[in-house]
Amino acid sequence: MRKSKSHIALVAGGAGFIGSHLCRALLDQGHEVICLDSLQTAREVNLDMLEGHRNFTFVRADIVDPLPDAVTRRRDISRIYNLACAASPPQYQADPEHTMLTSVVGTDRLLRLAEQNGARFLLTSTSEVYGDPEAHPQQEDYRGWVNCTGPRACYDEGKRAAEAMAFDFARLGRADVRVARIFNTYGPNMHPDDGRVISNLVCQALSGEDITIYGDGSQTRSFCYVSDMVDGLMRLMESDMPDLQPVNLGNPDEYTIMELLEEVLAQTGAASRVIHLPLPVDDPRRRRPDIRRAQTLLGWKPKIPLQQGLALTCAFFAKELYAGSAETFASQAALSVAAPGASIAAE
Repeated sequence: MRKSKSHIALVAGGAGFIGSHLCRALLDQGHEVICLDSLQTAREVNLDMLEGHRNFTFVRADIVDPLPDAVTRRRDISRIYNLACAASPPQYQADPEHTMLTSVVGTDRLLRLAEQNGARFLLTSTSEVYGDPEAHPQQEDYRGWVNCTGPRACYDEGKRAAEAMAFDFARLGRADVRVARIFNTYGPNMHPDDGRVISNLVCQALSGEDITIYGDGSQTRSFCYVSDMVDGLMRLMESDMPDLQPVNLGNPDEYTIMELLEEVLAQTGAASRVIHLPLPVDDPRRRRPDIRRAQTLLGWKPKIPLQQGLALTCAFFAKELYAGSAETFASQAALSVAAPGASIAAE
């Protein structure tokens, strides 16, 4: 990606999994970063690789509340990334009201800040806006099959409302916006207990616990390594969009959950028993992004294959759970040394 001129970037949700990697990548490119996070679901340890950098500032605040003076008084913020929202079902369903308010009220507050500063605004939306899709793979013009009253609606409908608000601000000439629809992302800095499928399988395998598979494991997902996702977000922010349209960001390689499990077991050497549990309500049966728009507009496509990304992720969780066990995955993880974003993942 061509390096842009230096900016002062506000990253809401910057202490989270993807947000912390984004903050680091922005700092590495010479930008000043203000990380805004409530730490409600983020891990404070994610800030360890950021604090102490001369161009990094952390502000603890919840975007549901009025934005703090430390942010609103900064009239030099020129880029606003909104990644602030719990993203895994156990986390966003734990407080559905707050999840909805984060997407709607929080996005409104950040859009108004963008309007005030003349800043460019990027909303990280989600593939969940497609619901349990009837169209496959999912293109941006597919309107989705979402249960608007189900237990996942606080997140799905909250993000759909946030998209609508962002595009309305753009149509009215109030803000310059970008909307990314993020598909399943994984890598270092994930929370071991966040309930996502990769963290679940890897941590259960490393711990020797029974491995839980929901349903028969035939449902599919597409997994994008975090450095690829961050690259896509930064390219989208700096792109010249021809019109108002969301952009899918994700890896189009599709795997069943059982295929993912086989790879996890191969990399960890685990011999855990597999337990099948009922599928959660409204759990999507198939998920795969059509990324032709991202390829055309951004020149972007993922570079890290699942095997390589899983090696790095297993090494991260091994270090988190059992200090020193990461050496088990050293040879696999070494494959990524020459890969784009490897410096991000290794820390």
